Amino acid sequence: MPLALLALAIGAFGIGTTEFVIMGLLPEVAGDFGVSIPTAGFLVTGYALGVVLGAPLMTVLGTKISRKRMLMLLMGLFIAGNLLSAVAPVFGVMLAGRVVASLAHGAFFGIGSVVAAELVAPEKKAGAIAMMFTGLTVANVVGVPLGTLVGQTLGWRMTFAIVAGLGVLGLAGIAKLVPDLPKPEGVRLRHELAAFRNVQVLLAMAMTVLGFGGVFAAVTYLAPMMTDVAGYADSSVTWLLVLFGLGMVTGNLVGGKFADRALMPLLYISLGALAVVLALFTLTAHNKISAAVTITLIGALGFATVPPLQKRVLDQASGAPTLASAVNIGAFNLGNALSAWLGGIVIAAGLGYTAPNWVGAALAASALALAILSAVLERRSTTAPSVVVTGGAPIERATPVHH
Repeated sequence: MPLALLALAIGAFGIGTTEFVIMGLLPEVAGDFGVSIPTAGFLVTGYALGVVLGAPLMTVLGTKISRKRMLMLLMGLFIAGNLLSAVAPVFGVMLAGRVVASLAHGAFFGIGSVVAAELVAPEKKAGAIAMMFTGLTVANVVGVPLGTLVGQTLGWRMTFAIVAGLGVLGLAGIAKLVPDLPKPEGVRLRHELAAFRNVQVLLAMAMTVLGFGGVFAAVTYLAPMMTDVAGYADSSVTWLLVLFGLGMVTGNLVGGKFADRALMPLLYISLGALAVVLALFTLTAHNKISAAVTITLIGALGFATVPPLQKRVLDQASGAPTLASAVNIGAFNLGNALSAWLGGIVIAAGLGYTAPNWVGAALAASALALAILSAVLERRSTTAPSVVVTGGAPIERATPVHH
């Protein structure tokens, strides 16, 4: 794997830390600003919606410059947003800082996925994408737990100041290691938009929304669930996030390995198992040991879907992948926003901190249904007859579909 993938992973590490660290700090942030836990959950929802909007917006704005330069500009925006969060005097400013940082997220991973795929042979694309996303998953093993620990001991503002420093490291890594690849010739916005007329691209993005949304339905409210239901101390949340991160790393690597070999079967298994595990979490959350095991499984099964879903979008939008890739990253975060919002609703309705797990199970099951539908439609299009006229006589033949 090229050394440039390390630079992309460094940037992903910083972004992953700021995205997920807020989950372990919701009680501290809520207490500092005097808001409820569901209200503090808007820091997750707001970030996710910012990714959804920023992914296409930043990608379109970046079509006029090289991908390396755009990646550097995105890291600069990320740094500014985290500094704003660190000094926020009121909750609204904190939310604004989260949104500013989030605008860089989708385009960074979208453009980064395309760059990573271009740096390796075709049969290694999913592995290269997984390598970049390793930065995101390792953030949950190292960055998020340490950020949570710092936030609980030195204050959450210090956490976001450190995250801004991680952004500086990511910027330096990209500047030093990522090659200045030439901007693709002949690519226009209308070509990029044409990919969204492909039903398989849209289905893959819908699977992304629902599948990854299932993960965040449970994980957004992990801190209060583990302290109030499982009986863990506040300090134990850090180590539970380490387990979640280890699961993410494992799932991401497994997904990257097998997505190049058996993409759709991998999605069936991971989404189906994720739905079952999330449903069981409503029961296992009442026991410390079973809760810890379940958290690890949720991380592994959830991130096993990331490389195959990202690769499927790149394959189906092969003629103009940049915008589709970035929008699919936005789809991950649309799922995050949807699930965090739905989780907040069921908690506010008095159903308890385990209720979001049922929401997550339903979302993951819906993603599995879409995966099956996608395969059925693809199989039908592969065997659909077409009529070719030769010498005046119509002849039916199967039309092959290339991916």
